[in-house]
Amino acid sequence: MALNIMVVDDSLIMAQKLKAMLGELGHTVVRTCKDGAEAVRDYPLVKPDLVTMDITMPGMDGIDTLKAIKGMDPFARIIMVTSHGQEAMVLRAVEAGALGYVLKPVAKDRLAAMADRAMVRAQKRSA
Repeated sequence: MALNIMVVDDSLIMAQKLKAMLGELGHTVVRTCKDGAEAVRDYPLVKPDLVTMDITMPGMDGIDTLKAIKGMDPFARIIMVTSHGQEAMVLRAVEAGALGYVLKPVAKDRLAAMADRAMVRAQKRSA
């Protein structure tokens, strides 16, 4: 299933890599946001099927951004993108409503599996 996806990452290079990988997987990146404030502002405008969210960003981090988006849309589907060594933050993100995570450097097959799993989990939660 092709998804409309919002990518949130303060690294332009990482955002471009995610956009390219998601495109190769048949998805469309409908918005790329460089920080949490931009993501919170733009989420209701684009209403993506899925959000990939960097955890560590200046200003509003990924967990606070996740909480803000979930506050607007409890059914928002968000997966975290994180570096090794951030297990505690990943756990907090999952507790706050993230549907899963992928580790940097992101592998395309892992990204595909997590996107599919996130959509299945979201369907189960809304059923």
